[in-house]
Amino acid sequence: MPLLEVENLTVTLATNRGPGDAVRNVAFALDRGETLGLVGESGCGKSITALALMSLLPERARIAGSIRLDGRELTTLGEDQLCGLRGDRMAMIFQEPMTSLNPVQTIGRQVAEPLILHKGMTRAAARERALDLLDRVGLPNPAARLDQFPHQLSGGQRQRVMIAMALACDPDLLIADEPTTALDVTIQGQILDLILDLVEERGMALLLISHDLGVIAETTQRMMVMYGGSVVEAGPTAEVFARMAHPYTRGLFAARPKLGPATETPLATIAGVVPELADLPPGCPFANRCPLMIPPCNDGLPPPLPMGPDHISRCIRARELVASA
Repeated sequence: MPLLEVENLTVTLATNRGPGDAVRNVAFALDRGETLGLVGESGCGKSITALALMSLLPERARIAGSIRLDGRELTTLGEDQLCGLRGDRMAMIFQEPMTSLNPVQTIGRQVAEPLILHKGMTRAAARERALDLLDRVGLPNPAARLDQFPHQLSGGQRQRVMIAMALACDPDLLIADEPTTALDVTIQGQILDLILDLVEERGMALLLISHDLGVIAETTQRMMVMYGGSVVEAGPTAEVFARMAHPYTRGLFAARPKLGPATETPLATIAGVVPELADLPPGCPFANRCPLMIPPCNDGLPPPLPMGPDHISRCIRARELVASA
């Protein structure tokens, strides 16, 4: 049995133009020790998917479908039961380290809190364990940091604190939502290496959310590409990069900055913008921006088309696209 099973997950949010589906019929499974990447532009549904897994959706959000952790259905649990799972069996590294920590509590107290709540440790034992965790995540001079406040730390140091908090109770599932946002390149590499080392060491399942295809290529075994709340392509990471079978995936890949001598050739872009929830087209969500769009693309959401072992694409021209590459 997979550790995490998600089936037909749909999340509907209230907007000023009426309800809109931010996540549409998403399905995947994740085993212990497995790494899964979730990629796409801002507004494609990545973070809402993660918040749905943690049952931290905005007020008035509606959720349909199934989320099971070790066979236990999460969508029907009460808040007290969910609080017993969050920070213990499932944990999340939030997107913005500069605002995700409590500004009026010390670092030591924030890292120790899940140990006191979920493991029943005394404050003294939890503080000692917090010191070990801060040292494990590479925070310089961890003993001095215990009694400091978040504003006294840099962005990279705060991100390490957040990782320590997430790992405090040895969760089975770790969700990392853009864990290197706003960090310089050197720190990004250190943070990603740290997360992967800890995942391997502790046998956790990792869901890594990013807009950076390079990060996904280097750190995950499988990947999903989201657009308009739907998974438009999914499969083993190496296979998806070798045979990109959706125009959106190819557009993201082409838009990556490239190292090398400067040229006058402009960086490739995807025309248009991600549509608002109320403006999603009736068929393929990418149809309005797709250079390969034909009238049948608007007839309905394309079904998943098998492209290889565990590799699917929701594009009616996927085989034609791969054959022409």
